Amino acid sequence: MSAFEVIIYEKQDGVAYITLNRPKALNAYSVKMRDELYEALGAVIDDAEVQVVILKGAGEKAFCAGADLTEFLTAPPPVFARQARFERDIWGRFLSVKQPVIAAMHGYVLGSGIEMSLFCDIRLASDDAQFGLPEPGLGIIPAAGGSQTLPRVIGRAAALDMLLSGRWLKAPEALKLKLVNRVVPRAQLYPEAEKLAKKIKSYSPAAVRAVKQAVTRGLDLPLREGLELEKRLAQGSSQGT
Repeated sequence: MSAFEVIIYEKQDGVAYITLNRPKALNAYSVKMRDELYEALGAVIDDAEVQVVILKGAGEKAFCAGADLTEFLTAPPPVFARQARFERDIWGRFLSVKQPVIAAMHGYVLGSGIEMSLFCDIRLASDDAQFGLPEPGLGIIPAAGGSQTLPRVIGRAAALDMLLSGRWLKAPEALKLKLVNRVVPRAQLYPEAEKLAKKIKSYSPAAVRAVKQAVTRGLDLPLREGLELEKRLAQGSSQGT
């Protein structure tokens, strides 16, 4: 993992830490970051020792201030540059992670930063966090899942308000809309994430993974099928599978 250039991957006591590490560029999401995240998430998936993941951003100003427009919207022509964004299914890889993923967000959380966090299971924000989706104002549609994940989390009306008006949300409004689960003082953001990870880690890993599957997979099923899924997962987790 030491070969990574724009993320930091660490593991300690069953917790994997993935840090977006382009602080001078406000942790802008680049093709290189996509590729390294893909590899790091693959390592998480394959590592039975990892029970919880914490995703965070380096530096003082941003969790992630969106896509690196110098790559995605400039020469070569946008159609080709943006195509590079889809060559690896990073969002499918996020969805394949069976362990709970906690996003610990501070400062600017824009564009791909919001979209990335929406693929996490629990979202913590510091009181200085600001959220926005600027893509429509740039003449493009959010293409990292935002048009699909955002309304599933905050509802159709609130999602369209954010997407069409271009306005930013401060942390209290993000909490009210349930875009984030908790808002804490900046100094408490990482300790709170650590505390939550430790709590989750104290439970049966099989039960924790079963709960995540029951909720994430069950939401796409009719209730009767969801209840059957829950029953199967309950039987499997009780056997430690």
